Amino acid sequence: MAALTVSARTRAWVSLGLGAAVLVGTAATVGAGPFVHGVRSLTPAAVVAALALTALATAAAAWRWRALAARVGVPLTRRRAVAEYYRSQFLNSVLPGGVVGDVDRAWRHATAASDTAAAARAVVGERTAGQLVQLCVVAVALLALGAGSALAAAAWPALATAGLVAAAAIAVAASRAGRRMLRRELAALRTVFAKPGTGVTVVVASVVVLGAHSATFVIAALLVGAHAPLPELIALALLALTAGSLPINLGGWGPREASASLFAAATGLGAATGVAAGAAFGVLALIAVLPGAVFVLMRRRA
Repeated sequence: MAALTVSARTRAWVSLGLGAAVLVGTAATVGAGPFVHGVRSLTPAAVVAALALTALATAAAAWRWRALAARVGVPLTRRRAVAEYYRSQFLNSVLPGGVVGDVDRAWRHATAASDTAAAARAVVGERTAGQLVQLCVVAVALLALGAGSALAAAAWPALATAGLVAAAAIAVAASRAGRRMLRRELAALRTVFAKPGTGVTVVVASVVVLGAHSATFVIAALLVGAHAPLPELIALALLALTAGSLPINLGGWGPREASASLFAAATGLGAATGVAAGAAFGVLALIAVLPGAVFVLMRRRA
């Protein structure tokens, strides 16, 4: 047990260190100016739009979670799912790693449902399914831009990162315990998705979530003066959001800004513009999940 605790702590510190290194490296490359520009570019209208879009994304994500939770035998109400998801997003936004909120959400659901394995499976399943749908949408977007697109060419580093993650997963599966765990979880997920309606719900909900967050990023990009065709801005948003979902960030910051700078430079917008867009989005996203702080305070007082 002690070894597991040390291992988890080590992984947390490695994640924190990598996220900080990426963020500091990005700031050292482009300077602090783009970050300041991104924050100063925000408008009340943009904040209202971000609040509305995030509310839509949260409702869709909660719908996805409820669908899988019901399939594994730990159902929850719509109201609670939305409240818990807001809380989860807020914690993910203010704590390093970007997954603490999901761990908290799974633990709280497990406590209420008295079934730790099923509650954890529902959270892991809905987040993993969402990421898979996101990767598929990114692939379609890059194909739509065409092989000759500078943005598509610049996406190869992101694909290489995905390959490294896959290699890490294979390394885990190479152990006997890892193989048993994967077989058990895959069997459980096959049962969860055996009902066609569940898969449709997950895909539709995931597309809505991704669309809402991408729209918020496009708004942020326009605020900082990113003048480019809409398809390119959408692709830029998708790639930055995908990089930002890597569990090596500081409340979402780090890989998102680094990737935005890389991809914006590839499109001719300039690395500074990409960082400014990422910073503007980061602040908008934080403001938009502040309702989650209310749920955190409410639970503490209760």
